Amino acid sequence: MLPDYEIKRTKTRFEKVVPYIELIIMLIIIQSIIMLFTAGPAQEDAIRFRLLAHSDAPVDQQIKMEIQRKIQPLIEKAVNTSQSKKELGDNLAVLESTILDVASSMSNGRTVSLERKEALFPPKRSGLFIHPQATYDAYILTIGSGRGDNWWCAVFPKICYPDDEEEGKEEKVTFFIWEWIKGLFE
Repeated sequence: MLPDYEIKRTKTRFEKVVPYIELIIMLIIIQSIIMLFTAGPAQEDAIRFRLLAHSDAPVDQQIKMEIQRKIQPLIEKAVNTSQSKKELGDNLAVLESTILDVASSMSNGRTVSLERKEALFPPKRSGLFIHPQATYDAYILTIGSGRGDNWWCAVFPKICYPDDEEEGKEEKVTFFIWEWIKGLFE
């Protein structure tokens, strides 16, 4: 019988570097996935639009939604024809009187005001992205006292994310890794 010989093999320089390269690639992949899921639906320097109802009464909320349906195509047209934030601001400035006329005609005699200013927006979740509470450049359309629930939207690139649609919907919390592991055994 032949004696066992211990074979000593030294790692090459490349073999020493491979684990570090794999780690860097994994970090890049994880960062790409995170960016994919947290990419915001709107640019942070976008012009936002906020519609404030007179109150939370169903009739006032209905008026708000009717006004929103009427002015949304006007705003979308301004967005689609704009190439920059400045051009969008100019297009919306031209529409201000039209938006006021539409809102005034549907407001049941309540005063309506439209102003562009730096406005505080509450935190808002849109998909996986959370817009922080902050002041943003915005158009504020106020019906009556403006104390009702409201929705807001960022003008770039999508127009609206109504709060009313999200209320009452409770999402089930799941953990991706646990769901993936469970899926392996199903």
